[in-house]
Formats: sequence, structure tokens, C-alpha cells
Amino acid sequence: MRVRPMTNQELILKFKIYLEIERSYSPHTVLNYINDIKEFSNYLKTNNLGSLINIEINFPRYYLSYLNKKRYVARSIARKMSSLRSFYRFLIKIEIIKVNYFNVVTSPRIDKKLPSYLYTEEIDELFNAIDTSNEIGKRNYALLELLYGTGIRVSELCGLLISDIDFFNNTIIVIGKGNKERYLPIYQSIKSALLDYIEFARPDLLMRSSNSDEKTLFLNYRGGPLTSRGVRVILNDICVKAAINQKVSPHMFRHSFATHLLNNGADLRSVQELLGHSNLSSTQIYTHVSKEKLRKEYIKYHPRARRKD
Repeated sequence: MRVRPMTNQELILKFKIYLEIERSYSPHTVLNYINDIKEFSNYLKTNNLGSLINIEINFPRYYLSYLNKKRYVARSIARKMSSLRSFYRFLIKIEIIKVNYFNVVTSPRIDKKLPSYLYTEEIDELFNAIDTSNEIGKRNYALLELLYGTGIRVSELCGLLISDIDFFNNTIIVIGKGNKERYLPIYQSIKSALLDYIEFARPDLLMRSSNSDEKTLFLNYRGGPLTSRGVRVILNDICVKAAINQKVSPHMFRHSFATHLLNNGADLRSVQELLGHSNLSSTQIYTHVSKEKLRKEYIKYHPRARRKD
């Protein structure tokens, strides 16, 4: 009996499940992948080029030319081509196709953008702007302590359970990308902020929920699990109160965590482990130093800069 070929929709759904279950990618990342595949599928349909599994060797080059004509920026084109490479690599894995034609197409070169980070003085201002006399303030303070004190991703933060915190050994268990587990140390002020939140704020938030058995560490105003979007709203509100004139994202605290550790002499591989990076190259981007530190080092060590006459 001849097996019916899978439709584009079925292939995309299968890939989506793979990204969510096997790769444990965040909803935002999965959405980007799927949108990129759907865009290519629509391109094939519009130009009568067949289905996703019947592409020919020149199709990726045609599509690259099409994206350039549409004036997509290099970074967007590179991401779309990467998504398609991953999609066709997956189709080879499940034995739908035998050749990945997107492997022979070179994506546009993009300059690596240095990550934005906050100065320690700015972070102090953010902490000082939080009113910890109420349950929301206690939660926000603990949240900020964890973001900056551990460098965890916002998705990891929102996925934390109370049981993931080991107050005796001063560590937390984090489930990162690809379901990789890592242990992160927490210093005393993180521990104190978490205990203050769990004992004196979280119970009040939980009372507003219909689920009294909620195990998620951070709760929103209604007592449900805090989302990534909710964290961004919280940070924006804190920035307004602290009069920080820039948009602060949760990832900026991860950048700040890594940058400040390296600027103060931490070992690169140790920072790699703390961040949960698979490759050292992902961590090396943080080896840039602030202008202030560079100037201080210059003044401190250059022979003529040290002269007072």
C-alpha cells in the first residue's frame, strides 16, 4: 500500500512538536521557527514550486534572492535561512528527505552586536526604586535579585518552582535549553530576598488564585504563574520609578551578570557554566570591557600615565 506524502501543514506541525518536546525551545523561539517555515512554504506556493519536501537544489538560492529583493536586513535573512536549515535537517532525521539543499547556501555575514548591559550604579538605582513594604515589592525585589545575581534566562526564571531552591546549600536548580539541568549558587542577599518573598508575600498573592496548590515560585498579581511578558512589564515599571532612561529587558540582566563577573576577574569557563552555554564562543562576546574600566587600567599601568609631574 502506497503511503500518502505528508502535507506542508503536517510537516510543519511535526517540526513544531519536535522543537517544543525534544528541543525544549521557548514558545517565542518556536514561533519564529514556524513563521520562517510558513513564509518559505507560501513562497513555494505563490511561485508554483511545489511542496516543502519536493524542492530542488536551486530553490534555496532563489529564496535568498527573493529575501534580498524584499529588503530584509542581513540578520533577519540569516535567521530565516538558519530556520530552514534546521527544518530540513529535521526532515532528514525522520527520513522524509535525503539531502538538505539549504546546507549549500551561505547566509549573509552579520556583525556580532555587543550585548547591552547596565552599570552597577544603574542596577543599584533599580533596587532602590522598589518599595518592599508590600507583597508586590517583595516579589519584584526577589525577582531582580535572581535575574542579576544568577544570570538566568527569563524563561528559566518563570519556570522555577519553590522546590528548586535549596536554602541549606544556597543553590537553585535551573532547567535550561534542551532540558539541561544546572546548579547555580545564590549569595546571601538573594537568599534573604527569596525568604522574605516566600514567607511574607507569596501567600498573599496565592490567596487570589483558585489554585491553592500552585508550586511556581513567582506569581502574578492574580496569584497565577508569572509569565515572561509579565516580567518585562515589571521591569519597565521599575525603570520608570528609578528614572532609568532606557528600555531594560530581562536579558540585559543576564548580559550585566556576565559582563560584571568577567570585568572583575572571573574565569571565562566558569561564566560559561553559570550561563548554561554549550559553546565557549557564546560566552566570549562578554569579554568586552567598559570604557571606565579600560581607562582605569590604562591610567593604572601605563608608565607615563602614572607620572604626576
